[in-house]
Amino acid sequence: MNTSATMMYEWDQAPWCELERSVFKLQKRIYRASSRGDVKAVHRLQRLLIKSKSAALIAARRVAQDNQGKKTAGIDGLASLNSQQKLELAERVKGNPLIAKAKPVRRVWIPKPGKDEKRPLGIPVMEDRARQALAKLAMEPEWEAKFEPNSYGFRPGRSCHDAVEAIFDQMRGVPKYVLDADIAKCFDRIDHNALLKKLGTFPALRRAVRAWLKAGVMDGGELFPTSEGTPQGGVVSPLLANIALHGLGTAIESAFPECKRVPPDRRLTRWKSSWPPDWAKGR
Repeated sequence: MNTSATMMYEWDQAPWCELERSVFKLQKRIYRASSRGDVKAVHRLQRLLIKSKSAALIAARRVAQDNQGKKTAGIDGLASLNSQQKLELAERVKGNPLIAKAKPVRRVWIPKPGKDEKRPLGIPVMEDRARQALAKLAMEPEWEAKFEPNSYGFRPGRSCHDAVEAIFDQMRGVPKYVLDADIAKCFDRIDHNALLKKLGTFPALRRAVRAWLKAGVMDGGELFPTSEGTPQGGVVSPLLANIALHGLGTAIESAFPECKRVPPDRRLTRWKSSWPPDWAKGR
């Protein structure tokens, strides 16, 4: 299909199946290039996808029509776009896909389930959300080829049920240790410089991601700078958090290597010989 004529369609008459198929094929090429370690091919294909009219239309559709936050406005008050406004949004994103300066996000406080405290959300303006969705289309296949196989949060085609099934398969019939940990304020404490260095992407995309991270927060009419963290509520924030946490599983496994299994006939003997401990003897 000739994507040069895509913008001439009316929004409701656009060939969405063909557009999604075109973008998906390009994403598969990015995934395969990342799997074989061809960084130059990954960056070349990502630039091609970001400049694509098909990707711009799909990015605009996801933030203005498919996502639940389509009725939530940023600091500009723009939300609930009609068909003409969605088409104009795709045109603006296509004309300037990666910008080096972004508008501040609007701070929204929502209650945490089961707790008295509230969670801060950062809502970007609709145009920045569309650009983030476009960048996510390009970055996600690259990192899906790199992510650890036992990572399940915020990944396409995976859910908490897959994580439960993986835990069940690993622990079935074999006693194992379980590490239950919670990273306090994970999104709010991500180091920007370390994350940008870890991305290792081409300069234009790096500048755009930096602009979204450094955009600032508008809370109660006052602008606050953002020196760390990614705004919860941004389209690309879950992917950036996964990139920041990539390698954590490998680090935990290296710090706590699997111990040799004790034969069943020796488990009771070893337990008896170690009890009571030295500090309890003589009492």
